[in-house]
Amino acid sequence: MTAPRFPFTAPPELRGEARRHPVAVIGAGPVGLTCAIDLATRGVPVVVLDDGDTVASGSRAICWAKRTLEIWDRLGVGDRVVDKGVTWSVGRVFHGDRELYRFDLLPETGHRRPAFVNLQQYYVEQYLIERAADFPDLIDLRWRSEVTALVQGEDGVRLTVATPEGPYDLDAAWVIAADGARSPTRTRMGLPFAGQRFEERFLIADVRMKADFPTERLFWFEPTFHAGQSALLHRQPDDVFRIDFQLGPEADPELERQPERVMPRVRAIVGADTPVTLEWCSVYSFRCARLERFVHGRVVFAGDSAHVVSPFGARGGNGGIQDADNLCWKLALVLQGGAPASLIATYDEERGRGADENILHSSRTTGFMTPKTGAERLFRDGVLALAAEAPFARLLLNAGRLSRPCGLAGLSLQTPDAESPPDGLAPGAVCLDAPVVDAAGRPGWLLDRLGGSFTLLTFAGGEAPDLGAIPARPDLRHVVVADRTLALPGAEVLRDPEGLAALRYGGRPGTTYLIRPDAHVAARWSGIDAPALARALARACGHPPEATREAA
Repeated sequence: MTAPRFPFTAPPELRGEARRHPVAVIGAGPVGLTCAIDLATRGVPVVVLDDGDTVASGSRAICWAKRTLEIWDRLGVGDRVVDKGVTWSVGRVFHGDRELYRFDLLPETGHRRPAFVNLQQYYVEQYLIERAADFPDLIDLRWRSEVTALVQGEDGVRLTVATPEGPYDLDAAWVIAADGARSPTRTRMGLPFAGQRFEERFLIADVRMKADFPTERLFWFEPTFHAGQSALLHRQPDDVFRIDFQLGPEADPELERQPERVMPRVRAIVGADTPVTLEWCSVYSFRCARLERFVHGRVVFAGDSAHVVSPFGARGGNGGIQDADNLCWKLALVLQGGAPASLIATYDEERGRGADENILHSSRTTGFMTPKTGAERLFRDGVLALAAEAPFARLLLNAGRLSRPCGLAGLSLQTPDAESPPDGLAPGAVCLDAPVVDAAGRPGWLLDRLGGSFTLLTFAGGEAPDLGAIPARPDLRHVVVADRTLALPGAEVLRDPEGLAALRYGGRPGTTYLIRPDAHVAARWSGIDAPALARALARACGHPPEATREAA
């Protein structure tokens, strides 16, 4: 892809037209752009500041998980990512030339989106930029605009921005720092970034070739073509393949990224006679680290500026998109007067759990791939020796635990179950998809009706539920899943043609869920209970306990 160049446009502030913005986003990568689009869909104006004028160089993040695709569906870019990307769900793990086992990340049918799609980050950014252009009155995307200073007040932040035509000050009620792993915002604020640095070095190479490698994740421990190390191969669009080679801690980064060093490694895996060209390469080491807190006054950190992990497991980019999904509905609700500012603290609580999960899995993967002690080596070699025949050993074999959505069970916004909860998804779980049919007979997907706003999801069976006790309110959508077409004013009625929605949600007649705007379960009941709903809704909006009692 030929990288586009975006022009600098002088903003109103350079003409002396100062104004206060609800939200400023620092960084126009996938996380920052996702935040901007999410906020715009909720009617919140956003300024996005980026010191560059183009999309990412090199493919960088390529593996986008099902949960990320579902978030992007809600924001209007899911189809473009899936249509261009390479879909996969099967991974295979080898030791030398011997296949140890294969796994399927989405073995069941009845989901709109696949387990993973591979797509180069520059395409993702391009699609998000084009989607942002659909909100000209809400998203102000400013290129070649480098934030050089930040000063916080009690109710907002002042940023100083350097541009080709001079500096200016920009005032915002809230700032989202999505400015990457080396976050200048984090450095400017003097925030420690505690974690562990791994000395192992890896070569990452994107090569263009016609090859018959399957559309699967292929991982080798100690392959014959790269003795004593490990390697990973992924197919991308445009006949581009991503290959990762473990190099060892003593590798010279400058030397190893030279084409005359890279291409022999590539040809060892693809064959000497395969026409192949090098598109991009880099040598990297990595760390697993996070901020102690992601919320600092009116500055909120998201994506790599808040937490970093190894690239094995596709947890970095996907975790950042989940950050955006968790943060933006809360920020919009606060700005629009529907919740106290303290709701933003739950972003730290919930995504802190996600970051800890990702760091734990990433650290364990790295420890397994690059054992540092004799005991670690014996354990790793024993697992590899047993994994082909022993299912228990496959559970211990760690070539990168792939990204999964973080559950929020037991955290403050979720209402705990009553003594006899229904079957299905517990509070805090992310919602599952299923095929549905609307009142006009059109097929669709359940997740298209969940998320974006608070939703009451009721399973009705064959009988019409009594919805009279549920007061109509503009901030609550009502979806009913039934065995037949029902006329229920104020609710969207869907049929469950394959019974998968009822199966996945334990949907016996009367089962009711309160779904958060980010499609996590806030509460569930065996029947419709208006006072319990009011309490759970108030709690999910971050109102203090006394307010939830008054809501009932």
